[in-house]
Amino acid sequence: MINSIEALRSVTDGVTSKVSETRYVQPATDIAGVNDASEINFSDALANVSLEAIETLKHGEAAAISGISGKASAQQVVEAVMAAENTLQTAIAIRDKVVSAYQEMARMTI
Repeated sequence: MINSIEALRSVTDGVTSKVSETRYVQPATDIAGVNDASEINFSDALANVSLEAIETLKHGEAAAISGISGKASAQQVVEAVMAAENTLQTAIAIRDKVVSAYQEMARMTI
């Protein structure tokens, strides 16, 4: 399962490099005398979230294997697997929203 996620990552790297970058510029604020205008790249933020999700899934899989071999307690295995399950459900929900938005845009008349 992890290999298929990493294969998906390699495919999306090519796609995201060709997609125009959407940037959100945070207005400069003066908090305690500090002026800071930071720029957030949406595709980089999405890539970071997916990498964190992959790491969580890997950790859950490793904990399950450690539990089977007796190197981890049942509580550690359950916590890691539940975190991986929540991450996977979140990724699926995001994917569904993205597909839904794409379909809605495809139905728009020009």
